[in-house]
Amino acid sequence: MAEDILNKIDQDVKSHRILVYMKGTPEEPMCGFSAQTVEILKKLGVSFEARNVLADEDLRQAIKTYSNWPTIPQVYINGKFIGGCDILTELYEVGELQKLVG
Repeated sequence: MAEDILNKIDQDVKSHRILVYMKGTPEEPMCGFSAQTVEILKKLGVSFEARNVLADEDLRQAIKTYSNWPTIPQVYINGKFIGGCDILTELYEVGELQKLVG
C-alpha cells in the first residue's frame, strides 16, 4: 500500500469536520448503504464532504487499511472514525449522532 495515499487520507480526514467515504456521490449514491448514510446526514442538516471510492481503486483499498474497517461507507467526524451505515443509523436512532455533529 502506497504510504502517500494513506497520508493523503489522513490529511483529508483531519481537514474536514464530517467526511464520508462512499460508493458514488451524495447526489448519486451507488449502493443502498451509502444512500442511507447520506440521507441521515441530510436529515440532520449538516454539511459534509464525500469521496467516491468507486472513482479510485487505490483509494477504495487504502481507506479500508486506514480505518481497519472492511466496508464502505465510512464516516469520519472531527477526525475520528465513527463507523459505517449500521453504526451511523444506530447512533442517529438513539440521538448520539445529533450530539456528535451538533
